[in-house]
Amino acid sequence: MFIITPAQLSEKICQNENIAIIDVRSNLNNPDEGYEQYKESHLPGAVYLHLKKDLSGPIREHGGSHPLPDVDVFAETLGDLGIDEMTLTVIYDEANHMFATRAWWMLHTLGHEKVYVLEGGFTAWKKAGYELTGAIPQHPRKTFKPRMNMDEVIHMEEVKNRNQEKVVLLDSRAYERYLGKVEPLYDKAGHIPGAKNYFWQDVLNDEGHWKSVAELKEHFKDLKDAEEIIVSCGSGISACPNILALKRAGFLNVKLYPGSFSDWISYEENVLETKDET
Repeated sequence: MFIITPAQLSEKICQNENIAIIDVRSNLNNPDEGYEQYKESHLPGAVYLHLKKDLSGPIREHGGSHPLPDVDVFAETLGDLGIDEMTLTVIYDEANHMFATRAWWMLHTLGHEKVYVLEGGFTAWKKAGYELTGAIPQHPRKTFKPRMNMDEVIHMEEVKNRNQEKVVLLDSRAYERYLGKVEPLYDKAGHIPGAKNYFWQDVLNDEGHWKSVAELKEHFKDLKDAEEIIVSCGSGISACPNILALKRAGFLNVKLYPGSFSDWISYEENVLETKDET
């Protein structure tokens, strides 16, 4: 569920299915790096979405460092790339990184029911010996009709006023950042009070592949009684692997706090915690 292997994707390409492939390789410190990689080599027919220009909107006083783009603007971008809500869509990163699941979550939240993340990403496709190209494709334009599910999104005031007995807040960042011992991106350190640390890379196994559904259920077993799960990170990017993993494990009421830590600290009155609350 939500994951497709290189072999499965190759078979669908050979069958000439109505399929779109999206390359979202990026680098938080150098967002243009992924596009340079894309121009050099990518999967046949793949189009590119840029972290800052396509998967994020304009930065404002509040909203975090990677705010969600305007729904209609993003839908227009997808249509320009030849993608509508009926197009089987596969998204890949360099490997099983955070950017592919950010794009997956965005399409999923717009009502796209046939969107998948490529297991192992570009690295796995290349290792398997499948075709690569540097040709930039041109696909016939389509119209993507968004059906935004606002139940998947939550904002600062709702996080702040949540019922902590029934609603669990997850922080997807590395443990050292969660504790405030290091903070490479922002001028404040720590975490939102009450948040539990579930590092996003822990949904992957030692080989860097997605854990099985059974393994994910075990990983998230302490959350089984939660009525709602809010997932956060630094700016709404690395939270998304946890969201995909939670949904694969059977959790239904899972929401993203898109602004996450970067939005939380933009409000001077918001306090931070540095102890382990997990």
